[in-house]
Amino acid sequence: MIGRTLFLIVALCCATLADAQRVIRGTVFDEESNPLIGAKVSVDGEKSLKTVSDVNGRFSLSVPHNNPITLNVSFIGYKEESYKIKAGNDVEKVFYLEEDGNSLNEIVVTGTRTPRVLKDAPILTRVITSEDIEKSDATNIAELLQSELPGIEFSYSMDQQTSLNMSGFGGNAILFLVDGERIAGETLNNIDYSRLTLDNVERVEIVKGAASSLYGSNAVGGVINLISKKAKKPWSVNLNGRIGAHDDQRYGVALGSKSKYFNNNFNYQYHKLGALDLENDGDYNKIYGSHSHNFKDRFIYSPMKNLKFTAKAGYFFKERKSSPTKHDRYRDFNAGIKGGYDINDKNSVELSYTFDQYDKSDYNVQARLDVRDYSNVQHNVRALYNYKFSGNNYFTFGSDYMRDYLMTYQFADGGSHKQYTADAFAQLDYTFGKFNVIGALRYDYFSESNIHHVSPKLGLMYKFDHGSLRASYASGFRAPTLKEMYMSFDMANIFMIYGNPELDPEYSDNFMITGEYNLGRYNFTLSGFYNIVDDRITIAWDKGRDGMVYCNMKTVKIAGVDANASVRYPCGLGARLSYAYTHEYIKKGEPEVSTTRPHTATARIDYDKRWKNYGFNVALSGRFLSKLTCDQYDSENPDAAPESSTYPAYTMWNLHITQSIYKGLNVTFNVDNLFNYRPDYYYYNSPSTTGTTCAVGVCINIDEFF
Repeated sequence: MIGRTLFLIVALCCATLADAQRVIRGTVFDEESNPLIGAKVSVDGEKSLKTVSDVNGRFSLSVPHNNPITLNVSFIGYKEESYKIKAGNDVEKVFYLEEDGNSLNEIVVTGTRTPRVLKDAPILTRVITSEDIEKSDATNIAELLQSELPGIEFSYSMDQQTSLNMSGFGGNAILFLVDGERIAGETLNNIDYSRLTLDNVERVEIVKGAASSLYGSNAVGGVINLISKKAKKPWSVNLNGRIGAHDDQRYGVALGSKSKYFNNNFNYQYHKLGALDLENDGDYNKIYGSHSHNFKDRFIYSPMKNLKFTAKAGYFFKERKSSPTKHDRYRDFNAGIKGGYDINDKNSVELSYTFDQYDKSDYNVQARLDVRDYSNVQHNVRALYNYKFSGNNYFTFGSDYMRDYLMTYQFADGGSHKQYTADAFAQLDYTFGKFNVIGALRYDYFSESNIHHVSPKLGLMYKFDHGSLRASYASGFRAPTLKEMYMSFDMANIFMIYGNPELDPEYSDNFMITGEYNLGRYNFTLSGFYNIVDDRITIAWDKGRDGMVYCNMKTVKIAGVDANASVRYPCGLGARLSYAYTHEYIKKGEPEVSTTRPHTATARIDYDKRWKNYGFNVALSGRFLSKLTCDQYDSENPDAAPESSTYPAYTMWNLHITQSIYKGLNVTFNVDNLFNYRPDYYYYNSPSTTGTTCAVGVCINIDEFF
């Protein structure tokens, strides 16, 4: 009798436990329906209940009770998703995680050439996300950078050509990349920033400081890398347009498609800007009108999981109405193919070839005659090998070979020159405990100047709760260009500019220390840097030749501080404040003078609210540039002593409002120069504004209607 009673009690207990025990199953995908391997799945408040997804994104979690629970699903680089499960039977749920563009879980590649989570990247990287790009409503990279980054200024040079200054470095010392590849063409030491439109850009990665150990020449002051979008849906069609003051028009179309094996993204953008007469006196009193067309296509084919091919092609055309009888024309055609193969979990290789041709021509309006007088053609081949060992540690080895051809009106009789460059680089990225150390070495060879150079880098990062400390040393390097070696150009019948085949390359030593602190929704970053630049290449007056000649100048020292604070609240309110201080020391008597504003800042506050079929975002952004007093040479009398000039400080604010009316229909409204700032005198580095202007735009995602 007692035995039977004990048996019934045990059976009843087992039945009760069986009723309480339940299984939660599910699958975790990204936005493109690709399974996320190793996604973390846990029950809120119960540390012992957790698991990870398998190679198919599947997971199964046994819950030993029948109480209501909250399931949390997370994956590095994606926003965490929570799902409340009521008491009841077994549950199966599919999760689609969204990429987290605003968090420190963003995946970046520029600083190390290998994918690293932003907060774990040993080289400090600033990321401008797709959401930031949308809120800025910028057309090209120049507009975006000066609205998002302090310490950067785009101004006019001779003939209204755009010139860059970033923390004391000019455009020829900042390397611009598109998906890690160099681009051809330059004017007055700057690339054509108008060709780098943002209609197909997923994010922009900025690495300040010397990066020559990975990217070679021209990366003395930093690297700016534009990462292209991939299609996220089986098919998508986007039509957009914007109309603003001064005949500012922008129209575009984006077509995306994806399947199991391929991904394709096509973009076209047309931009027109009318001529603008400035109201006050200045070094110039009219802005030239222009229009441009930009076509881009990127195709990815993955016949198997460990093999991927990427092909791209683009065409850019711009016409600038510099005079009633002559227009300036700019064209670019680029193409490339890349193959990546994961040999196994530890070894991967990548081979790529890119072609870029940038041309300029003068168009005679009356004769309808188009004469090409500039062509820069680059062929580049790259091989890259990555070995992953003992966790998230990498050894990277790579090599590039480039043929660089230049024909220009700035050479004697419009001649041409070419050179070949070759390099090899290696990098070790190793983590042990809370420390990460990164070391790299690169060798470069330039045929025309017969230059051999080795660029080292060493970085250390220490991670602690809620933050990290980074310290690094890097060597910068810039070889003289074909233009700087062989120029023979008549400067408007005023004087000649001569090249110098005996130029030495520029060298720099960059020291940087950074502290970063994260507390929930708050992020704070403080960086200090010190650059020693030797043999900077510039031009100086040569009495013997009665003209300007390219030469090397003495040591330039650049020091500064960057500070950034940001916050994002769950209610949709976000804010960011960034400040940069830069001091550039150039010894008196040198042919170059400092044109770097010491204090700059950017700020943005925005609010985002979404309902079922309606949502809006309001973003107020501003930028401040301090007063600058510097010496200035008279271009018409180069032998004269420089005179002191003062460029006034200014602040400009922009308001951007986006409304999601219904499904795929978005309407935007912009107010530029909100507080109606107007320069009393238009210097080349003052904003070319006549006051407050407005623009309206419409964006239609046709696929969202179905």
